[in-house]
Amino acid sequence: YRPFYAASRFDELALLFKTISFGCLFLFFVIFFDDAASATNVSTRLLIVVYWAILLSAVGTGRLVLRSIQRRLLINGIGIHRTIIIGAPERARQLRDEVRKYPALGLRVAGFIRLEQHWSGPADDPTPVLGGLDDLVTVIPQHDIREALIAVDAADHERLLQIVTRCSAFNIGVKIVPDLYEIISGLAKTNAIYGFPLIDVSPQLMKPWEEGAKRLIDLAVAGIVLIVGLPVWLLVALAIKIDSRGPVLYRQERVGMDGKRFNIVKFRSMVADAEKAGPQWAAKIDPRITVVGRILRKLHLDEIPQVWNVLRGEMSLVGPRPERPVFVEELSREIPLYPRRLRVRPGVTGWAQVKHKYDESIEDVRKKVQYDLYYIENMSLRMDIKIIVSTISHMLMWKGH
Repeated sequence: YRPFYAASRFDELALLFKTISFGCLFLFFVIFFDDAASATNVSTRLLIVVYWAILLSAVGTGRLVLRSIQRRLLINGIGIHRTIIIGAPERARQLRDEVRKYPALGLRVAGFIRLEQHWSGPADDPTPVLGGLDDLVTVIPQHDIREALIAVDAADHERLLQIVTRCSAFNIGVKIVPDLYEIISGLAKTNAIYGFPLIDVSPQLMKPWEEGAKRLIDLAVAGIVLIVGLPVWLLVALAIKIDSRGPVLYRQERVGMDGKRFNIVKFRSMVADAEKAGPQWAAKIDPRITVVGRILRKLHLDEIPQVWNVLRGEMSLVGPRPERPVFVEELSREIPLYPRRLRVRPGVTGWAQVKHKYDESIEDVRKKVQYDLYYIENMSLRMDIKIIVSTISHMLMWKGH
């Protein structure tokens, strides 16, 4: 179900109509094929239409009643979220005044966070200035802040990225005004909030049941791939041994969720001691890659041993690819939003892998980070399935990235 704020009645009914109609349509076709096989009459199928109408009316009415009660509670101050507004004085005060016009948002402004040392405004302003960006670490717990609204000028790109990065360190919601969205395109969920033009940068990446289902799928698929594909993996190991000297498996330290380090496992696709001169970016035409290794990379088979990392809980089937510590440190300095990738388990494949090529430069990494952030803020089981299907398609068509 939706977050704490009251949703638009139209949006609520539109989503309900789509969900119930899809379910009834699926049920209709199941009964249709069953009736066709057993040569029964069409009356059973017609009952689905009646069922659809009753279900839509009953559930729709119930949801509207519940949302109306929720809206009334929020307007009366029950279940509200204490909020800070981060930005320049005039723009911050304008945003505060607008928030007050929409009590169904369930937001109560606790104070402002200034961006500069000087704050201009009337002395009798009822909303206090709680401090600057450096004070967030004390302001948020002290005032029980649950939401942060960003009100900076659209031209201030770097400042916006800095604010979002700072707020991401806390378990609070972050919302921005629409004219700032393009600056961090690929970062935020595009969920307009009822009655007020704000876009949500959601701290809850997946619903709890989806997280559980994602983990179960990880375990099931990883186990099947590991066991059923065992004869193939033995042949791959033999080919690697025949092709070049060195071990079959290659282990390398990577940075996972919450910055925890682990050893990733891959089939070796490069010559032994390929990085004796130090870490290097991969290249499309890389002399270090062996003949068998090039085939493995084209088919993504070099990544298969990572199902062991998936079983251990260090990785997921789908997610941003894990990087080496030295590159994480470098990229975190170069790309302000890069650390957000560490909020989720890294994956064997990901949105960036099916959309972009190998990282050959810092610009390639910047582009992939955009894809990774888009995945993180829009991750769902449906998107995971889409990525897995695309990955299989790339493997079959030899489009290895």
